[in-house]
Order: sequence, then C-alpha cells, then structure tokens
Amino acid sequence: MIQSSRIKVLNDAPERADGAYVLYWMQQSQRAEFNPALELAIEEANRLGLPTVVGFGVTAYPEANARHYDFMLRGLAEVQARLVERGVAFVIRRKAPNELALELSRQAALVVCDRGYLKPQRAWREALAKTIDRRLIQVEGDVVVPVETASPKHEFAARTIRPKIQRLREDYLVDLPATPVSVRADQLNLASNVDLSDIAAVLVELKLDMSVGPVKRFVAGQAAARERLAQFLEDGLGRYSAERGIPEAAAGSHMSPYLHFGQISPVELALAAREAKPGSEDLASYLEELIVRRELAMNHVFYEPAYDDYRTLPEWARKTLVAHAADPRPHLYTREQFEACETHDRYWNAAMREMRETGYMHNHMRMYWGKKILQWSRTPEEAWDVLLRINNRWFLDGRDANSFMNVGWIFGLHDRPWGPQPVFGTVRSMGPNTFKKFNAEAYVAAVDRLVEAERP
Repeated sequence: MIQSSRIKVLNDAPERADGAYVLYWMQQSQRAEFNPALELAIEEANRLGLPTVVGFGVTAYPEANARHYDFMLRGLAEVQARLVERGVAFVIRRKAPNELALELSRQAALVVCDRGYLKPQRAWREALAKTIDRRLIQVEGDVVVPVETASPKHEFAARTIRPKIQRLREDYLVDLPATPVSVRADQLNLASNVDLSDIAAVLVELKLDMSVGPVKRFVAGQAAARERLAQFLEDGLGRYSAERGIPEAAAGSHMSPYLHFGQISPVELALAAREAKPGSEDLASYLEELIVRRELAMNHVFYEPAYDDYRTLPEWARKTLVAHAADPRPHLYTREQFEACETHDRYWNAAMREMRETGYMHNHMRMYWGKKILQWSRTPEEAWDVLLRINNRWFLDGRDANSFMNVGWIFGLHDRPWGPQPVFGTVRSMGPNTFKKFNAEAYVAAVDRLVEAERP
C-alpha cells in the first residue's frame, strides 16, 4: 500500500491519451524493489494498459567524485538487471536528470518521480514541473513519515520532532509488495548511452575527480544492502543499545551509504528490525537513529533552504563562538593537513584514515572528528568550510541531509548551551574523556585492518 500522503501532483497538466508508456524518472530512490515511486508508476501503467519505463540521468553533481559515482553506478547496474526481469525498461543517459526526464516524457502518458530534499534535487523537480506538458506525480519514498506530514515547520531538536513522528510512524511502517507488470516493455526501442557493464570507462567519460577512488568495504546495491542488514540483525541489533557508541564493537548497521543513494528503503529496514524481535531497548534505540534522527535531518534541509550556510546556525551558538574567537588554540591545521592525517592526535588521525580509505567513520568518532576540526581551525567559519568539504569529499554518504545536520551539530545545531570551554564557548565540546568510553587502541587496530583490506 502506498499512503496517499506520500503522493503529490506537481503540475496541472493532464495525462496524455497518446502516450506510449508511463515514465518513472528515478533519481533519489535507486532501487528496483520496495520503491513506492516505481510501484505507483507500474500501477498507473497497468491501469492505462501501457508498459513502464524507468529513466535515469547521469551528470556532474556538486562535490561528487569517482568514489560516489562508482558506488551509484554499480547500484544502478543491479537496478537495470532487476527491472528487466520485472518487465520494465531502464534507460540511462548522460544528461541532467530533469532534462532526461523531459526528453523521455514526450512519449509518456504521465510521469512519476521520487522525492529529494536537497537544493539540487528540488531544483530539478521544480524545473521539470514548469516545462513538462503532462501530469507529473511525486512519490515520497525515502523517509518513513513524509516530511511535511511529520511537521509543518523547522524543528528545534530531536525532542520536538520525536513525538510527532512516533505518533504517525505506525501508519507508514507497512510492507510494499512488488506490483505485477501487466504490459512488458520488451518491445520498446529506447536507447541508453551509459554502459553499466564498463563502469570504469563511464567514470573517465564523466570527467570526475579521480583522486578519491572507489572502496572495497561497501559493495553497492540493494542485494548487498540486504546482506549487510541480515548480518546486522543476526549480530549487531541485539547489542545495539549497549554498544552502538563503541567504535570497535561493530554493532552498527552500516546502512548510511545505502540510504544515501536510495539503495534500500528505511521502511524495509524498520520492518526487518521489528521482525527480528530484539530486546525492546535495542529496537527503540535503532528506530530512534533510523527514523527520528534521520528524519530530523530531512526536516532541517527542507525547512532551512540555506542549510549549507554557516550563518543559519543558531544565534546563541554563533554568538558564543564569536566571543571565544580570540581564545588561544595550541594546535592549528589546514584542510590539507587534516586530509593527510597530520595532526598530533593519533586517534583523530585514525578516524580520518578510516574515512579517507573506506568512505565511512563510526558515528562516535565522527562527533569527535568534527569537534576537533572546530577546535583546531583559525575561525569557526573556516572550520565550517573545512568540515563540509572534507565530509562531502570522502564519505560515501557525504552530501546527504544527515551530513549537513551532523556538521551543524558540531556548531550547536539541534543542541543546547553547555558549560563554557575555551574556543567552544557554550557549544558542546569533546575532549580526551571520550576515550574512557571505549578501547581507543582497539579502534586504531581495527582501522589499520580496514585500511590494509583496501589495498590492491
């Protein structure tokens, strides 16, 4: 079942009776199963007696590099194969996403799209809605509770959005079976110009930043995401509440890269976690991170259009950081030194190595990593810029709503004032005491093993 609150018509144009197919313009929800936009497109195609076509446009994206595109394209290769099995055509071309959608819409009866919340994603959908001459339907399938249903405003913190989401979430935690395809698309002649059987060549053609290369730690695609999920349900979920904050314990789900690229549904994850019947504290802790915290990030970037601008941080946080701008900073580093892991702190360097070499970092270390960049930069504005650039460059899930929220949290977003500290003022700080909560040497050893595994 696709809830009506997930569905929104974006323009006033009608269906076209002369359409040859129903088009699903895929952008955010990059999966062939448990995808509400895809299932709605198939339902509409069945209603009209038409085949279904999925179109995907590949072009440059701000700050994305070979690491990100390799992961995305490998996931799309799986999408292509699975769609063909289902009788749905898949077309991928080197073209701006909204332009690809407009191009393919000219033979479509109507168009379905998924929903994204970041500025480039919203701009693509707005541009298409203004230019398309047939109905455009958006389906919101990468959150549990649709953003505007959860809250009509920018939320102050997790504690303010939590009761709103918890009150609604059961209405949306519903299975989504695959819709049988009535009219197969095998006879349609729609050419692609991106060869997903030779991804290395595609990366070269796209003229990407190749200095940040693919990683071995994460295998792309919905099947790989489900394999990781099964491992987490077997080994990690039962320890989640007690050990998720321990970097070396490996109790996390490692789903963030897959969620970022829409390669797995958060609803599927939540349902699978409940089905596993873990302890109540473990389930509650996992759903808090998966739903409440993640959807707080969606709320933030949706209701704060300047989410990437330092000036939109809470006023109290900016004021206290200005008041402490002249505080002594015993250690100062440049962005290049941070990226080269050339600080005096071996635990911070280990965290940066994990990010740089594997595209991931444990969440507890992400907090420490970010707080130290704020402490070791000349100004908070410089720290903001460095954090966003490094975050978006090296993390597989960089450039995500969660990324912008997590960087903002380093500077006081969704937090409260704490006791004053040098440099930080009343913004929460993190110091050596954090290493009393886990075995830091074991974490360094784990990073060494991960880095070794990435070598050719």
